Amino acid sequence: MQVHQIYRQQSLALTVDEAWRFFSSPHYLNQITPDFFNVEIKSAVPDSIYSGLMISYQMKAVAGFPMAWLSEISHCQYPNYFVYQQREGPFKFWSHEVRISETATGINVEDIVFYTMPFGWLGELMHGLLIGKKLQAIFDTRRDYLQQKMGG
Repeated sequence: MQVHQIYRQQSLALTVDEAWRFFSSPHYLNQITPDFFNVEIKSAVPDSIYSGLMISYQMKAVAGFPMAWLSEISHCQYPNYFVYQQREGPFKFWSHEVRISETATGINVEDIVFYTMPFGWLGELMHGLLIGKKLQAIFDTRRDYLQQKMGG
């Protein structure tokens, strides 16, 4: 089993509170992801996230096929970080930590993702041919959107 990692860091001209409201809300996912991702939130989401919160989604990330995803906010410390982990979904394992820290000109946001593919060697083959590139495109789109709208 290969553990894959995505790490991104970006400085933005936001206050810590603005950053927290934006990044901790799943309602902005379609704004910061490519059109192919097409996220639909299926469960009620409160204004403030908390540890233990479960969020149900449907997305069409690969070839337009709908996929269910159930995530849990496993750790949450306002306004510094939260971690959401896939409980049900397309990956064997998925953990995404979002860290927010204050800087002299705004905030620094870090994304730290660890994931593993299902289906053994076949999953790794799909990762090499398609999934890894799609994940990079998701985070590239996110970076570009954030820089354009909130860049420092």
